[in-house]
Amino acid sequence: MNVTVRGQTRPYRTVTFDAQQNAVRLIEQRLLPHEFKIVATKNFRETADAIRDMVVRGAGAIGAAAAYGLAQGARAFRGGNLRKFSAHVGTVYLTLKAARPTAVDPVNAMNDVRRLMARGETVEEQQALALAAAEEFASEDVRHCEAIGRHGAKLIRDGMKLLTHCNAGWLAFVDVGSATAPMYAAQAAGKKFHVFCDETRPRSQGATLTAWELAQQKISHQIIADNAAGHLMQRGEIDLVIVGSDRTLGRTGEVANKIGTYTKAVLAKRHGIPFYVAIPLSTIDWKLKSGFDIPIEDRHEHEVLGAWGVVEKQEAESRKLKTGERAYVRVANPTSGARNPGFDVTSAELITGIITPAGIFKPRELWNRRRSLGKH
Repeated sequence: MNVTVRGQTRPYRTVTFDAQQNAVRLIEQRLLPHEFKIVATKNFRETADAIRDMVVRGAGAIGAAAAYGLAQGARAFRGGNLRKFSAHVGTVYLTLKAARPTAVDPVNAMNDVRRLMARGETVEEQQALALAAAEEFASEDVRHCEAIGRHGAKLIRDGMKLLTHCNAGWLAFVDVGSATAPMYAAQAAGKKFHVFCDETRPRSQGATLTAWELAQQKISHQIIADNAAGHLMQRGEIDLVIVGSDRTLGRTGEVANKIGTYTKAVLAKRHGIPFYVAIPLSTIDWKLKSGFDIPIEDRHEHEVLGAWGVVEKQEAESRKLKTGERAYVRVANPTSGARNPGFDVTSAELITGIITPAGIFKPRELWNRRRSLGKH
């Protein structure tokens, strides 16, 4: 997508690779929307840390980061012993896999990389194939999101008011996004609509990332508190909900996504509002048989007990900080703890349809369509 920074507009991808430096280059999403910065991870452990610490976030983006991280780790190996190289790659794989356990895109991405690497007969060949496979995953992620946009744009009519939750935009993928792809395609077709962005506590990805994207794209939008969605639905002010997914079960159509997605799906069902999930093929898990088997990441309680933001002038002076400096503020009662599940699971009967690169399907149709949806 095009990004305007200090009056200069140019296209960016969320995740890229610097082959000369053997470094993964990422947009530092924790600084947005107040600062736009590109950072580079120098080795696969730094890449895993960037995924875990949410420097990069979103299904496709962490999938691409993991794919590049696997190639990065493979390319760092010195020597020609294939057995030792294979053991090293196994360590790299497990390190990156553990960074964000709920999302399946990193695992699917790295499995694709390893599958192609296996064709190489030497360490050097496998290293070259690893990077080629990672580049292909990143490019395929973009193609998938573009296709999601083409299929999903027909759901959006002039004058509609949409709701989205968390960030499933281009920042969450290599480019374009999943939930935002239909919006960008509809805008390109000349349609006028309005988007309500759930703030998405505790990390506030809707308020910081999705709203920033839509502002960059000049799409009409407003941020709402997470608990305001039901009120707007009750008053007939929301016509359509589109969200993303970190793992969608191909056998059952259940969807794991940012905490609060299930709540929105229940509310949409109660008010007869269509609820769609947009996913690239890398988000589909064909193995798990139940949403209760999806590992739900429990994140640190400080995310719930406070919030990150930038310091305004008056606050900066009283706290001896620089104006505009990023700072954490404790909000909750000082002696209280918190529980912080990062994701929840939405059952198939609450979902109107799943927007994929191959078309829009009912959740329980995925298994019967598995060949066309990329199941090997």
